[in-house]
Amino acid sequence: MTTTFLSGAAFGAAMMAASFHNPAIVIAQMKFENWHMMQAFLAATASSAAMYAVADRLDYVKLKPRSSSPLALFSKYDGNIIGGALLGTGMALSGSCPGTLYAQLAAGVHTGFHALNGAILGGLLWTGLLSKVVKQRKEKAKADPITVTANDQLGLSRGVTLLLFEAVCLSVLAVTTFYTPKFPGAKMVGTAGGFLIGLSQLFSLATRRSMIGISTVYEEVGNYFWWLTKGAEPSAKPTSYNSILFAGGVTAGAWGLLQAVPSLASTPVFEAPPLLAMVGGALMAIGARMAGGCTSGHGISGISLLSLSSMITIASTFAAGAVVAPLVY
Repeated sequence: MTTTFLSGAAFGAAMMAASFHNPAIVIAQMKFENWHMMQAFLAATASSAAMYAVADRLDYVKLKPRSSSPLALFSKYDGNIIGGALLGTGMALSGSCPGTLYAQLAAGVHTGFHALNGAILGGLLWTGLLSKVVKQRKEKAKADPITVTANDQLGLSRGVTLLLFEAVCLSVLAVTTFYTPKFPGAKMVGTAGGFLIGLSQLFSLATRRSMIGISTVYEEVGNYFWWLTKGAEPSAKPTSYNSILFAGGVTAGAWGLLQAVPSLASTPVFEAPPLLAMVGGALMAIGARMAGGCTSGHGISGISLLSLSSMITIASTFAAGAVVAPLVY
């Protein structure tokens, strides 16, 4: 329990240092007006992939790549595609993601509170109805998840694929860091912030032998809510609360760093309209659970394991966000 909370705190502090309390960073990235978010994402993912490769080589930790999330509609990855698109749409509307909203909460940004309210409602809708519909459909169609990695798809060794992935990430980081402007008000470039997030991943691997991910918190909250409304039978009490603990740590870590370094949030931030933030939060939670992860679980962690489902999910996320953000902002 302690390591879970502390892992969350490290992640939250890193996100605060990287200025993810400002919703404008997410919106600017979805409109491809500024590359701060992508820099942080790629730096965190590339460093996580390298760290896991070392841990795996030393037999310290062995993690299974993320599996697909089929809906039995049109593809083995249709849940990843649709869920990722809902996630990206929600991010574009709210200027948040399932994890960054906790940094927003810590900084007192109103958008974060509205997005959290929406995400909780989305979690209730997912656990109370949508997950059951998806489960029934999958069972009826006998649509089983598959686990495929990028190296499987390319027919290359894991080592070669990892080197190619790192080369692509570092190339994009170099070009965008040197040739695109720093985000106004950010205390560091996105690349540096991403490497700090990567260090929080290292802490998680070292202490928990697992990787960061946060969107399950909305499912856990939903499970507890429905358990309470149905009479709170002790025998039916949900057993999982790790993500709730992790999310609490994220908020505490972000808040703690901000108290130590108030200048991190000294610049005025953009506030998304409350209704858009709330609707976006709901779509984020539903999309992340449908896809089986969000920008941290599928993105930073899943892609670092070279999971094909994670790459498809995040590609869908940014594609949808790139369509929606310019229409709204």
